[in-house]
Amino acid sequence: MLLAVHRYTTKIKICPLTESGQVPLSDPLSIKTLYTALVRPHLEYANVVWYPRYKKDIEQLERVQRRATKLVCRLRHVPYESRLQQMELPCLVYRRYRGDKIEVFKYLRGIFSVCSAELLPRAPVSVSRGHDYKLTKRHCRTHARLSFFFFRVVSSWNSLPSDVVSAPSLNTFKGRLDKYWGHHCYSLDPSLFVRRQVNSQQVTLA
Repeated sequence: MLLAVHRYTTKIKICPLTESGQVPLSDPLSIKTLYTALVRPHLEYANVVWYPRYKKDIEQLERVQRRATKLVCRLRHVPYESRLQQMELPCLVYRRYRGDKIEVFKYLRGIFSVCSAELLPRAPVSVSRGHDYKLTKRHCRTHARLSFFFFRVVSSWNSLPSDVVSAPSLNTFKGRLDKYWGHHCYSLDPSLFVRRQVNSQQVTLA
């Protein structure tokens, strides 16, 4: 059953993080540490399963993080994306796309003990464009099904460069993905993570 995002996020309390008086409101690092440890895990729980499909749900989730960043007094009147940059806190949109790609990598590399060929079928070898790990884009009759994990990840995964998807380990993949998408991690525009960045610099192998 899908999570009722509005009812869920309105129950998450941000203010108690600072009500004790032990966390200085002028310290971004303290607010960030408390938020990422106590609040953000609730917003990201089982994202692969109940991925927010509607814009209103996406904004509702992001609103919780907006309130958390406003707890820093000197950043209260700064635009949201600028607050994220100064606190080095990626937006939730980026975190969801990043999480999806990590799960795809696990499936394709056999980290999960399931048959990935049925869930994420690989594109034919004759497809020359892109990397060697491209997925087949299957037809969907409904928008609801298109938002399912095994359908929604195809376009964004296929748009990644070969240097990223061919990483030898999971940790290396995470590092290369962060380098490739790093300059978009504060943006709220989902289309940035789907189209291929033609003019982006090549990812440094690590």
